Amino acid sequence: MSKATTKIAIAYAFKELLLEKSLDKITVNDITEKCGINRQTFYYHFHDILELTEWICEEDAERAIKENKTYDTWQEGYLAIFEMIKKDQAFIINIYRNVPKDYLYRYLYKVTYKLLYDVLEEKAHDVVIKEEDKVFIANFYKYGFVGLVLEWIDTGMKGDPKVIIEKLNSMIQGSFSNAINNAKMNK
Repeated sequence: MSKATTKIAIAYAFKELLLEKSLDKITVNDITEKCGINRQTFYYHFHDILELTEWICEEDAERAIKENKTYDTWQEGYLAIFEMIKKDQAFIINIYRNVPKDYLYRYLYKVTYKLLYDVLEEKAHDVVIKEEDKVFIANFYKYGFVGLVLEWIDTGMKGDPKVIIEKLNSMIQGSFSNAINNAKMNK
């Protein structure tokens, strides 16, 4: 098996185990048995289960938003993240309940920040804005976006993600441009 194929197989086995038991009850041995590999192979790819979890989250998020990183398509990217979370509900709920919250927040902030910063770069392509202002704007929006996702997970994923995104879009329509213009004027 290639390195990438092995990592995918380990991730798949881990996600299957999460359908049977909680994350805190899964061991590396459980994963290797399910996957049909030895422990050494697991440790060749990942230091521990937390690193495996982080890798899965990053890969899934990148797939979800890879085609939707523009000002015109960010809504589809954000919706894809909601759909990915819903599809992998057992995995996400286990992470939400068993991984330290600061770890989960850092991960969500990182993914969301990248999406927002890329959109900001596109929207401000012909405007000179200080880097610190770009960072401030992206950080401001990331906290709101992540807060909405966490609230949705916390309430059992009951709200319709499309409605959440429509409300969010109506709130920020124009405010992103205003933030860019204000940053431009303060340079």
